[in-house]
Amino acid sequence: MASSSSALEPPKSMLPAPAPGTERQRLVAVAAEGLASGAPLNMVGKLLQGWLASNGVPLELIGVIPQLAGLPYAFKFLWAPLLDRWPIPRPDRRRGWMLVLQLSLVVVLLVLALAATQAPTAANLKLITLLALVLATASATQDIVIDAYRTDLLPEHERGQGAASHNFAYRTGMLVVSSGGFLLAGRFGWPAAFGGCAALMLAVVPFTLAAPTLHPVQHPVTSLRQAVVGPAREFLRRTGVNQAPWLLLLVLFYRWPDGLLAALSIAFLKQAGFSDAQIGLLDGGWAIAATMIGTVIGGVLFARLGMNRCLWLFAAVGAAGNLGYAALARFGGGLPALMAAVSLENISSGMVGAGFVALLMSLCNPRFSATQYALFSGVYAFSRTLLALPSGWLAARLGWSGYFLATALAALPAFLLMVRLVPWNGDGCRGAFDPARDAT
Repeated sequence: MASSSSALEPPKSMLPAPAPGTERQRLVAVAAEGLASGAPLNMVGKLLQGWLASNGVPLELIGVIPQLAGLPYAFKFLWAPLLDRWPIPRPDRRRGWMLVLQLSLVVVLLVLALAATQAPTAANLKLITLLALVLATASATQDIVIDAYRTDLLPEHERGQGAASHNFAYRTGMLVVSSGGFLLAGRFGWPAAFGGCAALMLAVVPFTLAAPTLHPVQHPVTSLRQAVVGPAREFLRRTGVNQAPWLLLLVLFYRWPDGLLAALSIAFLKQAGFSDAQIGLLDGGWAIAATMIGTVIGGVLFARLGMNRCLWLFAAVGAAGNLGYAALARFGGGLPALMAAVSLENISSGMVGAGFVALLMSLCNPRFSATQYALFSGVYAFSRTLLALPSGWLAARLGWSGYFLATALAALPAFLLMVRLVPWNGDGCRGAFDPARDAT
């Protein structure tokens, strides 16, 4: 006769398969792919801008070409369903695409290095712009697959550490490209800078090959219609029509203070009288290092406190980071005060980013993780674009100190939503994917 405890257990076929690989292997894989995800962002933005400026291209074109090339990052959700519908099965449904895209990035960067040897004629500028657009498209598509792989790979109790590892490596990739790329360009020329970026991407390929292999999903996507409609339908079925809008609002508003601060921080520092060198040193190099510190702190706290308490704590710390700029605007203090404000804001931003990535992963069903994560990250993108549009108007009317105080108060909608969705003493976000419950 079966015991009462075993009678209450779900059938083994309904239980989630154990996560592939060891914890160390999973975190190393997440970090390696985070580096591969962050590096191309500055290749498109900063290195391309540096090559254009170094070759005397008019400022009007310098302002247009990198922004045009960056458009795929904003619209990547449009083709995310294709990656769920047509996975490359080997080594697994995510790493197959990752390998193809990483090798494609290597090839594009090598062609870009050859093109950078030529003077910027009209024809060459068209070629450079096209190559940058292809580079950004491949990079944005790689982001879709890497986000999905990380979501599918990490068990729930490792998502905090995984998010921190990803953010740390992502920022490292950005820093290596922005600093190392310019050092190579200064010493050996711009072709060497782009060639060095190709070597960096190629160095990630062995890590992708050695990364843990994902278990097959129980019910793979079998049609394009299913890949397009299925993610939204599954999310609504799981969360309920009444709760889904609140979850999307939490995704939209959680990092709103970040977007409002980023919209005008450089303009404020320039008006405050700080030099380009000071801004570049602190708001560029040191800010990335401080963000890395924040992600490490966030990962440690996440492992100890769990997602719910960390989301509350990180949101509060993030708002406090914005208050550092309010104090700088109100009381001044010169370079030491600027360093303190930049440190506080970026350490808190690293913590907020780690918690936010863990939240998005918890909302995704592995069957549709590429599309769902791309959609959630697209919703978040509106907080730093459309919701930040009134920033200049507000700063002009409130003054700098009042504006930065308002950016800290912009955390209030997220706190109100967390009362409903992420209670302090709860265990996970309401509506999050549960492998045992939502396997189908």
